[in-house]
Amino acid sequence: MGYYDDHYQSPTRKKSKKKSWLMPFVIGIVLGAFLFAVLLPALVNHNLLPYTVIVGNQDNHIAETPSENTSPPTTREQIEVDISSAVSDIVSDIAPAVVGVINIQNQFNLWEQEGNGEEGTGSGVIYKIDGDTAYIVTNHHVIQGADQVEIVLSDETRVEASLIGSDMYTDLAVIEMDAEYATRAIEMGQSSDVHVGEPAIAIGNPLGMHLSGSVTQGIISGKQRAIPQDFDMDGRADWQSEVIQTDAAINPGNSGGALLNMKGQLIGINSMKIAQSAVEGIGFAIPIDDAIPVIEELEQDGEVTRAYLGVEAYSLEDIAQAEWERTLHLPSEVDAGIYVRSVEPASPAAQGGIKAYDVIVALDGNPINNVVDLRKHLYSDKEVGDDLTISYYRDGEQAETTVQLTTIAY
Repeated sequence: MGYYDDHYQSPTRKKSKKKSWLMPFVIGIVLGAFLFAVLLPALVNHNLLPYTVIVGNQDNHIAETPSENTSPPTTREQIEVDISSAVSDIVSDIAPAVVGVINIQNQFNLWEQEGNGEEGTGSGVIYKIDGDTAYIVTNHHVIQGADQVEIVLSDETRVEASLIGSDMYTDLAVIEMDAEYATRAIEMGQSSDVHVGEPAIAIGNPLGMHLSGSVTQGIISGKQRAIPQDFDMDGRADWQSEVIQTDAAINPGNSGGALLNMKGQLIGINSMKIAQSAVEGIGFAIPIDDAIPVIEELEQDGEVTRAYLGVEAYSLEDIAQAEWERTLHLPSEVDAGIYVRSVEPASPAAQGGIKAYDVIVALDGNPINNVVDLRKHLYSDKEVGDDLTISYYRDGEQAETTVQLTTIAY
């Protein structure tokens, strides 16, 4: 009885089939390698492929992009912005316009003999050269209490200077010196054109004159930041400073220095730094658009005369919205304004009947959304002696009063 299996193959038959496919396989590999190494480059060079082949890019990859035979090869242009080179060019051009400011005050030694001592140093910017006079802007706190002021130029030359005037509230001061020592004035920019995220350059003298002309770079972190200022150190804000926020390093001594855009134009006067151990990379500058009117008034009159309302006010957005109805009793249609924290006795606001916890929503018919709006209207559009119409809410009811503005009480 025989056994038959048609799936069984003898060893001889299997070996013969292996030989039949092995040789074509080897020949195919050799032929493929030949075509890839010899013919493919020729086809690429003559633009005969239905796609574009880019060999050896910066990542050592081969990239393929569809194209048509009738179209020209795709052109790729690598664009690089050399920020370091741009900053270097700006700094070398602007450096002579950024100076050191030394505050010298009279002192008495142990033998009651009068002498002079350096109370502090800061920075300044030459913003105008007019005839024989060069004008420098710096911070009020840099020259506060000074009996004498000296300017340190970029080549370390010291020049005597005179204080024209200063303003505590905007932290600005104007100094004059002989134009013989000024080689250039800085170009003014517009802080209103600044955008959050764009690069910024700070130049000044951090930590003293031995680090004069230091340059730091960062970005514009924020605009129209309202920072409360307590001048009499009583724990209550006396002023709201509107500033530009930047992460360019601004340290003690940088005060009064220049904040520049990438065109080398002055967009701010460096003024403050939050000096807390838990906070880093937050610096502030006075917007140049706000500084120019103050600078011009200081240059002309030596002081700033402001319309005075007499309220300590804060933006509604600074408190929890739940308090709008619970504490301030505001109706639902009110979505912005400023609330009055306190009123100065005998001030225009007090004489007009304004009280604490009133919510001001408009001045002269113009909506007031925050403290910045209040300041802009009060100090840009009004003068001492002008009438001011105030629209406000008290206990849920809207009311209106008109007051006559007086000069600010220093």
